[in-house]
Parts: sequence; structure tokens; C-alpha cells
Amino acid sequence: MSLNSWVLRDRVFEWGQQTYLMGVLNVTPDSFSDGGQFSTLKAAFQQAHQLVKQGADFLDIGGQSTRPNAEEVSLPEELDRVIPVIKALRQDPAIASIPISIDTTRSQVAEAAIAAGADLVNDISGATYDAEMFPTIAKLRVPIILMHSRGTPKTMQSLTRYQDLIKEIYDFLETQYKTATSMGIDRVMLDPGIGFAKTYEQNLEILRRLHAFHALECPILVGASRKSFIGHILNQPDPQKRVWGTAAACVSAIATGADVLRVHDVAEMRDACRVADAIWRGIK
Repeated sequence: MSLNSWVLRDRVFEWGQQTYLMGVLNVTPDSFSDGGQFSTLKAAFQQAHQLVKQGADFLDIGGQSTRPNAEEVSLPEELDRVIPVIKALRQDPAIASIPISIDTTRSQVAEAAIAAGADLVNDISGATYDAEMFPTIAKLRVPIILMHSRGTPKTMQSLTRYQDLIKEIYDFLETQYKTATSMGIDRVMLDPGIGFAKTYEQNLEILRRLHAFHALECPILVGASRKSFIGHILNQPDPQKRVWGTAAACVSAIATGADVLRVHDVAEMRDACRVADAIWRGIK
């Protein structure tokens, strides 16, 4: 299967040819793995530079924590967290060629972020929280990442019963993808939502069967970085000490066809990706 390439910031992304890394930049005080570390403009700016220096192909900027049990922040607060960061980064020549993704479920934040210089939208609700998300994306003519989840971050871990896990995720993503394309959105990436309304065993099953989502003919994003299922395997409660467990999950995802990996530890995952791409994609 050959997917259409995307052009963002004059860079061509050839899906299926190599693995791309999306560096996580949480400008929140309460994210599960780095809450508060980058919540000031100066700290966020420095971390963005570090991620790019280490080899990030995208930056994913979010102002609303989506960890389990996270409280929702107000619209003005979310805007105040992300828009100054995006504007500052877009004024820096060193970041000029790096596509920025805005991690939000709100169409108003998406629109403001794109106006500030972001290039695509990463919606962990799969565009289900805000009825205006799809019309906004269609109007802006930008790509969207649609993730599978259930409920809200506050309720999702009580919503993990599935009759057929992979089929139900597939059906949800297919429905949202078809809705997007029916509205003229022609660049869609899909994310099966590891850690969102999933148990430990279900997260492993998604990684084992990731290839099932190739039939949707969209690039696939996987976000396993530092997540609790890795901590469970390693008996490691500190998310920042799950780097090599994350690397193993990333290599597994590459073997089953992930196109983009959303990660915190870019330098280490870049090395893991280079080796995995050489093995499974023939990149020297």
C-alpha cells in the first residue's frame, strides 16, 4: 500500500518510507510525565529547541493535560498556555522548518493555533468533543490526527470493556475518517489511542495488531511514550525512567507499520528508529 505524501513547511513526509518522530511539548502543570517542567514560555522555548536538535520531525504542543483523571481547563487558560509558545517558536529561524501540531479538542484553540503558526491539529477525542472541529479543519485546510478514546480523561479508565477491541477501535476510526473526508478534509492521520480507555493487556494487543489499521489507508501515529503499561512491565513508577521500555514499544510499533511516534525522549528514540528502520524498511 502506498499512501499519498504530505507537504508541511516545504518538507515532504513520505509515509511508509521511514519513521517520523513527534516531540512532545506539554505546557501544562499537570501532565503525567513532565507536568510543570515546561509551563513557562522560556522553559517551553528551550525544550522545543532541544527536541528539534535531537531530531524531532514535528513538535506537538498541548495546554490541556490528558492524563487519567485530569481536570479540564478553561478555554482562555488553554489559549494562554499554547498561543504565546507557538508565536515565539514561529519567530525563531531555527524552528521555521519544523511542523507544529496543536494538541487540543477545541476548535477555537485549533483555529487560534493555526493562525499563530501551527500546521496541523492533534485531537485525542477523534473530533467527538467539539462539533465544530471538523468544519474548522475543513475551513482551515490543514491535516488532523484522529485518536480513539472513550469518555473524558477523568472517566476513560472506567470505560475499558470491549467485545472486540481492535474491531471497535477500527470502526470508530473509520467512521471519523469518513466523516472528515466527506467534509473535504484530505489529510488525516489515525491513532489507536494507547493508554486512553485501555487496560494494560489491551495496550499490548494494539501494539501486536497495529497492522490491522493499515486497511484504512492513512498514516498511523502511535503514542506509547512513558505510559503506565511500560511502567507495569518494568515495575517502574517514575515515567521519566521508562526510556528504554518506551524504545522497545516504539520498535515494536515500527515493525507493525507505525508512521509517526509521539515521544518525550527524542534522542534515544531517534537511535532506536534508525536501527528499526534499517531492519524493517531497508533504510541505511
